[in-house]
Amino acid sequence: MSLESAALARVKPSATLAADAKARELKAQGKDVIGLAAGEPDFDTPDNIKDAAIKAIRDGKTKYTNVDGIPELKEAVCAKFSRENGLSYKPSQVNVSPGGKPVIWNALLATLNPGDEVIVPTPYWVSYWDIVLLAGGAPVALATSAETNFKVRPADLERAITPKTRWIILNSPSNPSGAAYTRAELKALADVLLKHPQVWILTDDMYEHLVFGDFEFSTIAQVEPGLYDRTLTMNGVSKAYAMTGWRIGYAAGPEPLINAMRKVMSQTTSNPASISQYAAVEALNGTQAFIKPNARLFEQRRDLVVAMLNQARGIRCPTPEGAFYVYPSCQELIGRTAPSGKVIASDADFAAELLETEGVAVVHGAAFGLSPHFRISYATANSVLEDACQRIQRFCANVK
Repeated sequence: MSLESAALARVKPSATLAADAKARELKAQGKDVIGLAAGEPDFDTPDNIKDAAIKAIRDGKTKYTNVDGIPELKEAVCAKFSRENGLSYKPSQVNVSPGGKPVIWNALLATLNPGDEVIVPTPYWVSYWDIVLLAGGAPVALATSAETNFKVRPADLERAITPKTRWIILNSPSNPSGAAYTRAELKALADVLLKHPQVWILTDDMYEHLVFGDFEFSTIAQVEPGLYDRTLTMNGVSKAYAMTGWRIGYAAGPEPLINAMRKVMSQTTSNPASISQYAAVEALNGTQAFIKPNARLFEQRRDLVVAMLNQARGIRCPTPEGAFYVYPSCQELIGRTAPSGKVIASDADFAAELLETEGVAVVHGAAFGLSPHFRISYATANSVLEDACQRIQRFCANVK
């Protein structure tokens, strides 16, 4: 008899974490490996945030807190949404969880019944699909493509909605594609959603501050106030503030939903770490001066990677609007023979052969629901990215 429950058997381990772990394992064995799998800024957490955490420890703020966040952090979240997004929330409308994944888990577990459908545009962050499955829902893929800049078209959204649709998950800028919706594009999707009052919207804005050029970030409840009462707007401190290990995600939405999410937390994780919460207060309330310079560095890295990948034979790499990922196509290499002599039958084969031959770890596109592609995280130094892209160029040149 299998140890796994039926629910767990339906899901897969995180492909991004698996690829990153494989790269770390090979490095530990002394192999020359460049890991471009993990979605983690290479910048250190700013000193003012570290100092706030140290002060919290010294002040004895190391006990249990309110289940879904200390009052100070909820107030800071409300101030952030007002200041940056023009959205007005009360602390009673805010959830603070130990990371972004728990925010999604809490919301979906609190609201899904068996058979309820959740629309998940592809390519999607690897965890969306499996969290829906674990929560007892039915994920429904809504395909996009490079031709649509990896964005959902209103007509396609209309066709995907059924009487069973409970949620749609939007992610802008996107992990893995880096695609970001303009205000007009969000309004067009909102116009469809206004016609379907049974559909709730979970918008993952984790990469809000990592947008490039003249692009202006918008979130859907800001664009269409008519959706405010059925939108959960999610964000966190991990990406913009280089706080991935601190594990703080947050969201705001209708009070009944937030109450239900708190109920889930009361019997699962309980509160996020108290010290991390006080650090997050400083992140949101303290200086924001480093955010734009960091975004400009990411933009330079994006330009470097896109240019070098498009020089690789058989690779086609669109230019994303934000985040720190690219999602190139390896379609032209499928069916060809890798330097090892193995046939590249899928993007998973491409990623495996690239790691084996050139020591570059990427994540294959099937993990994100759209093949044949692969994801690169360019959240690392320019010199490392140049080396990695040269290796990819060499690998592709040697594919027969």
